[in-house]
Amino acid sequence: MDRINVPPAGPMDLPLSLLEMGCSGRFELLTHPLPGQPLPPQSTLPHGLPPTSLNLETEVEKLFLRDPSWLPIHDTDFAFQKFLKVTQRESDVDSLLKCTQSPLHSGLSVVRDPTTGMLQDFTEVLLENTGLSAKNSLSFQRQPGPLSESLRGSNTNYPFLPGGMEELTLDQIKKKSELEEDIDFENDLLRVPPGLKAGMDFTDKDAKRAKPEVNLLSLLSTFDDIADWQPEAEEKAKGKGGEEAPKLPRTNSLEDLGIKDAESSSNPSEKGQDGKSKPKEKPEENKKWAIPVDITSPCEDFHKRIPNPAFDWPFELDVFQKQAVLRLEAHDSVFVAAHTSAGKTVVAEYAIALSQKHMTRTIYTSPIKALSNQKFRDFKATFGDVGLLTGDVQLSPESSCLIMTTEILRSMLYNGSEVIRDLEWVIFDEVHYINDAERGVVWEEVLIMLPDHVSIILLSATVPNALEFSEWIGRIKKKHIYVISTMKRPVPLEHYLYTGNSTKTQKEMFLLMDAVGNFLTKGYYTAIDAKKERTSKHAQSFGSKNTSQNTSSSQDRAVWLTLLHFLSQRQQTPVVAFTFSRTRCDENARSLDSMDMTTSIEKAEIHSFFQKSVSRLRGGDRQLPQILLMRGLLKRGIAVHHSGILPILKEVIEMLFSRGLVKVLFATETFAMGVNMPARTVVFDSIRKHDGTGFRNLLPGEYIQMAGRAGRRGLDATGTVIILCKSGVHDMADLHVMMLGKPTVLQSQFRLTYTMILNLLRVEALRVTDMMRRSFSENHRDTQTQEKRIVQLKQTLSSLPPLDTEGQLSDLLPYYHTVTELRTTTEALQKAILESVNGLKALSVGRVVVVNNKQHLNALGVLLQVSNDSVNRTFTALIICEKGNEEGEGNSGSPLPHLFNTALFIPEGPCSHTVQKLKFQDISAITVKTLKVIPDRIIDNYSKRQQPRFRLDPPGQAISTATQELLRLAEASPGGLATLDPVNDLKLKGVNVVEDTLRLRMLHGSLKDFNCIHTPTFAEQFARVTARMSVQEELDRLLFLTSDQSLSLLPEYHQRIKVLQSLQYVDSSGAVQLKGRVACQISSHELLLTELLFENVLSPLAPEESAALLSCLIFSQKTQVEPHITTTLQEGIGRVLAVAQRIGELQRECGIAQTAEEFVGQLKFGLTEVVYCWARGMPFAEIALLTDVQEGTVVRCIQRLDEVLKEVRQAARIVGDSVLGSKMEKASLAIRRDIVFTASLYTH
Repeated sequence: MDRINVPPAGPMDLPLSLLEMGCSGRFELLTHPLPGQPLPPQSTLPHGLPPTSLNLETEVEKLFLRDPSWLPIHDTDFAFQKFLKVTQRESDVDSLLKCTQSPLHSGLSVVRDPTTGMLQDFTEVLLENTGLSAKNSLSFQRQPGPLSESLRGSNTNYPFLPGGMEELTLDQIKKKSELEEDIDFENDLLRVPPGLKAGMDFTDKDAKRAKPEVNLLSLLSTFDDIADWQPEAEEKAKGKGGEEAPKLPRTNSLEDLGIKDAESSSNPSEKGQDGKSKPKEKPEENKKWAIPVDITSPCEDFHKRIPNPAFDWPFELDVFQKQAVLRLEAHDSVFVAAHTSAGKTVVAEYAIALSQKHMTRTIYTSPIKALSNQKFRDFKATFGDVGLLTGDVQLSPESSCLIMTTEILRSMLYNGSEVIRDLEWVIFDEVHYINDAERGVVWEEVLIMLPDHVSIILLSATVPNALEFSEWIGRIKKKHIYVISTMKRPVPLEHYLYTGNSTKTQKEMFLLMDAVGNFLTKGYYTAIDAKKERTSKHAQSFGSKNTSQNTSSSQDRAVWLTLLHFLSQRQQTPVVAFTFSRTRCDENARSLDSMDMTTSIEKAEIHSFFQKSVSRLRGGDRQLPQILLMRGLLKRGIAVHHSGILPILKEVIEMLFSRGLVKVLFATETFAMGVNMPARTVVFDSIRKHDGTGFRNLLPGEYIQMAGRAGRRGLDATGTVIILCKSGVHDMADLHVMMLGKPTVLQSQFRLTYTMILNLLRVEALRVTDMMRRSFSENHRDTQTQEKRIVQLKQTLSSLPPLDTEGQLSDLLPYYHTVTELRTTTEALQKAILESVNGLKALSVGRVVVVNNKQHLNALGVLLQVSNDSVNRTFTALIICEKGNEEGEGNSGSPLPHLFNTALFIPEGPCSHTVQKLKFQDISAITVKTLKVIPDRIIDNYSKRQQPRFRLDPPGQAISTATQELLRLAEASPGGLATLDPVNDLKLKGVNVVEDTLRLRMLHGSLKDFNCIHTPTFAEQFARVTARMSVQEELDRLLFLTSDQSLSLLPEYHQRIKVLQSLQYVDSSGAVQLKGRVACQISSHELLLTELLFENVLSPLAPEESAALLSCLIFSQKTQVEPHITTTLQEGIGRVLAVAQRIGELQRECGIAQTAEEFVGQLKFGLTEVVYCWARGMPFAEIALLTDVQEGTVVRCIQRLDEVLKEVRQAARIVGDSVLGSKMEKASLAIRRDIVFTASLYTH
């Protein structure tokens, strides 16, 4: 566009001007031009507008025809000729040298006016840590990774630094700086540059050294009489301290500086400061990390403290909720333990609202997928900005609140996901799941790996050791955890026994525990009487023929019909009936064919909801037998909920139940674990369940969890819990324990997994031992106090006088060690004797023994009484002693003299006696002799003469006879009496006993050869050695306890490393190799899958065959049906088993406890045929007929199989096996169809 020349504005022209706005073709009229300026059409852009639309032809030609990457690879000649005709191709060599730009080393910073905030200038600032990236640093300063990896991270990323892990300590930093500052800028500088002959002379010729400043305080301290000057001098000294400050070593706290300063100088003023700063340190020593919050008193000033809360509820909060919210506002971590339906979700909701207010993110983790889906629906309705991440679903992952399973959070932490940067809260729901043997370890890993800036919210059912658990988390995270636990139920429960089984007896319901928690035995006995009346006279007198716990299905049906009829009359529905077997659930529901519990309006509502939900399925799937059966049941208000039910049906049932349209729900325990669906009444079909190993009664925790479903907040005054007594009334003790027992303690299920080891090994800064040391299983280690004690002991050691080991004393230490060994061996032998039958027989009344303790040395005694307490057994004995030494402590000058001196004690003066209680340690030998004594008389006589009035009476007949006998024995064999030998006489034949006896003989023999015994100062020197060695031994013990060597899992860690090394997952130095990188991708059965990949077991198979083969890693039930499968699959199974056998044997060789059979036994091939047919497109209805496994289990298995296929695909890509990768993708697509992958109703 050419510029138009406009003549200059004349006096007649209006002062108008046009301003062209950009290239959009808009103009603006300027009516007040600047004086003295001409009026050309002004423009905001340089002249010559950019082309408005690109020429599409040239673009297409440039993109597709001239771009060599579009050329076909095969049949090049023909294509190449055409290509050359179309285009003149210019070669561009530089395009091959694409090089990523190095990071900028500086950035711009703005200088503003401090008062007005106006921009004044830009300055260049150097950026620190520009070299940090996710591949080499744990720091949050590192650059964000590529966008594609921001959510899940990548398995080559480092995780962020876990909170509570030690960064460099001050000492380490100091050491480093000393190394760096080796150059002395004063003395050893080069005067002559290398290569030159002459240099420079740096000596100071005439400069005088400045005198150091005078320390006024040191002058003043000589004038003691001038007291008035002191304050000024103090200030001076402080000022002087300020000048010297830069020379002080760097430290993290001012207190350290004060203290160091005080130690280095002895100024009175600073001594005072020192005195003040010492007490400050005291609270650090036994710092409690878990702080219990008092919720007994009401929280009055709640609204004052939080004037504008992040979230408002339509109801008034309970005290425990208010306290939790206050803690969240202060950004503290909390542990909330309360019964189901007490309102723990309030805490989670507030955290989510806070994080939305702060523009940060929250992660909500739950143990069960169904629970995740439900929470997603609830939170989505409340907050809107909510995402969901489970194994197979990913909905709006950019939201501020993410709901996920714990396993996914774990992999995000290991893979350094960028989400962690913005994370403010992590909410763990149902934390008591940490007790789960299989998955509990995941919670511990996540808690250990969470970074420092993330606050933790733990929601749990009531647990007895909430404080201990929180203390552990607080200690590993180095932050306070506020523990809020409430035992109060919003709706109290009443527990009943029900014995009715017919219309006549339908009202037989007996209160067993009232709403306040009193156990009523009266109710129990009336229930027993009611049950008794019904049994025949014959059975009452002779016991019934059928005493088994099991009842026939017709009896069951009668009980259920009676009970439900009774409950619906009393309007006690909805009812949840907990039954601990899936088949029993189904049978019970089917047997109620005559019951109809819904009105016609409800029927219509159920019908329309059911049809709408099922309409998302494909035609054939809508006619599945399970769906038709459930439709019939639901219309009558009855439903079944367990793992064998199809997921979509489960969700329909849950939703109808929460609307109150399902009147009776037969459910297994999982219903109580996950979904929050309270009912009016809960019925227990039985109180025994099978837990995978055998039948047992319900644990208190399980009972409380399930019974807690009774009572809907705001609807019912009390919840009703009914225990059916079908065959007989349960044992009262069992019921009492179950209702009033302590719920299960939170216990660590921490174990080492290969994935964990490999994930930590690939990061140098994190060590597996750190992870083990922080696990809840090692919670008993109190390293801080132990380390403090170690410092004390080291000081004690250095202050002890040195040992004199010259001349005759040269074998003092070996002597000490021999004596110690003697002592431990003797103790072990004594323990063995005490625990044996023959030993106790020998130690009976009348046995003569040799006594050695502080008072007696090799004195003979006779046993009068043996206590019955098997733990601390005591022996009452009559012992001879010197006259006048009956009470005394004796001379314990020489340590352990009886070891090398076996001569018996014979009194020098007249012989006296004493009766004492002896510990077994005091009896150094059991002789072959026994005496006839009358113990009662001796003891009575002796205790009578202990009273002051009878003190001077002569001893009774029985005592003097026994004393004379003992003295006679001692004089007869002064060298020592023959003793009972543990092996030959007491017939103890244990290997340990025999070895100990032989060792004792040897040690006794060697004692005589030591020289040090003969030294005059022996006793004093030996006492010194003992003092020194006891300190040394305690120090060694503590050093061992604080070291990694004492970790209980350390041996297993070394065994697992051995396995990984022999399979070449890591090399000898512990660096992760390619196989290890692949195994990091895989979450379960990592070794087996990686080996299958590297041995090419999966490559020759078709996609559907490999999917079928991999189903063995997920499926875990037993099946009765033998699958019919193709020969290639048969061979594949053989190869998988061979690989598993090899890994199992290798683990066994490396010392891992699991046998090869157990390892191989985990693989169950029951669903191979089902998965194979499903992947080949067979409809679900036909598949269900191939196996006896229930439909729900099949669906769940195929869903999880899809996750495994994704992992294998990822792994194949790392190895570079693109063929296998695409096969896995095909397999994944083949199984992702129809009813198995219908989206959850909660997420739509």
